[in-house]
Amino acid sequence: MTSAKHGERRRRSPAVTIGLTLIALFFFAGFCALGAWQVQRLGWKRDLIARVDARIHALPIPAPRAATRADEYRRVRISGHFLHDKAVLVQAVTVRGAGFWVLTPLVTDQGFTLIVNRGFVPPDRRRDYARPQGEVHVAGLLRLSEPGGGFLRSNDPDGDRWYSRDVAAIAAARGIKGPLAGYFIDADAACGPDSLPVGGLTVIKFPNNHLQYAITWFVLAAMVVGAYMFVMRQEWKDRRG
Repeated sequence: MTSAKHGERRRRSPAVTIGLTLIALFFFAGFCALGAWQVQRLGWKRDLIARVDARIHALPIPAPRAATRADEYRRVRISGHFLHDKAVLVQAVTVRGAGFWVLTPLVTDQGFTLIVNRGFVPPDRRRDYARPQGEVHVAGLLRLSEPGGGFLRSNDPDGDRWYSRDVAAIAAARGIKGPLAGYFIDADAACGPDSLPVGGLTVIKFPNNHLQYAITWFVLAAMVVGAYMFVMRQEWKDRRG
């Protein structure tokens, strides 16, 4: 009886070995693929950071009528006059604390309207900030619209509560007619250190953890190889025994 059971166990061993090998190959290939993907993402992220860094330090170019994702964070300049009566306040959290972004439509000299994020104001100064009249010259960073709302909060145009800088929604809520640029400008800081709104607070930070992720996946792949070798070594010992 014992000999029969032993023979049965030995007859099952090749199938078990093949199954373990296939499982090990599956996980090894999967972890390696994830590691390679993170390496690709690392290269992409480094290239993005380099391109954005070059853009923010370049001389400003005339603001375009339209923009794509490839234009984000370009330094641009534009002239026109503000429509202060159509400004909106968007909730913001900055290095200066909680408060609001002042987003004001600018009728440009080129004949289209452009939303300008003039900067930050604290809650107690939300109605008390500079409103320059006449022609103004604006320089800053081109930013893409933020449709919908913020984290777990949707914009409420009817209630005039804004949580993201949604260009189209702001224009519709304020009744802005005519050609509209589909992006906004984060204006540079004004000359006066105490002037409001406070511009130049754009946060340019791209999390770059792809190297750590790649190392983690490759380590897991190596652990699969180590575990498989250990199991196979035990199997070899059992066969010899």
